[in-house]
Amino acid sequence: MKIYGDTKSGNCYKVELVCNLLNIDHEWIDVDILAGGTKSDEFLKKNPNGKIPLLELDSGETLSESNAILNYLASGSDLYPHGGLAQAHVLQWQFFEQYSHEPFIAVARFINKYLGLPAEKADEYAAKQTGGHKALQVMEQQLTRTPFLTGENFTTADISLYAYTHVADEGGFDLEAYPAVRAWLDRVAALPNFRKPQNELERTNMTAYVCRFKNL
Repeated sequence: MKIYGDTKSGNCYKVELVCNLLNIDHEWIDVDILAGGTKSDEFLKKNPNGKIPLLELDSGETLSESNAILNYLASGSDLYPHGGLAQAHVLQWQFFEQYSHEPFIAVARFINKYLGLPAEKADEYAAKQTGGHKALQVMEQQLTRTPFLTGENFTTADISLYAYTHVADEGGFDLEAYPAVRAWLDRVAALPNFRKPQNELERTNMTAYVCRFKNL
């Protein structure tokens, strides 16, 4: 199977992370969003909506939308409950992520980190802060009661919310006011087979290299 994605994207990291956690063999094909990679004729033939991540199976069939891909790949594992209220709770948090979390935290991160917080985006950025903190407060309330978002067990709901929450500071969100969220981030990062996004690993390795160079 092939996964088309951009390592800068939290939505793509969701898919990268579930593959790592479940040891799913795949080929990663990098698509640069900022360079217009999702708008090429070749890519639009695979996904007319022009978005990543995109999963392409060996059969040639494709699946888009990050949470749909997550749940498909995790189907049959403990990460995605089969039916009933347990599955509905996973979906509840994934819809929350798409409608009440990602539009604020991810967009604020994009404005700040990738656009450099231009003056013409200042009002939009400020508005995103309000919505983002509301989402973090909802998560904090739940995570003071349970170790993971749906209860005692780690699920794809946690992957969905982890992707952009763990880099919320890049969007100007200070997580000091959310101790339960920070503890949850640590629990996720301590899972077997957990890996940071490729771009974070590359940045960490480069920082270590620079530090070693300076100490020579």
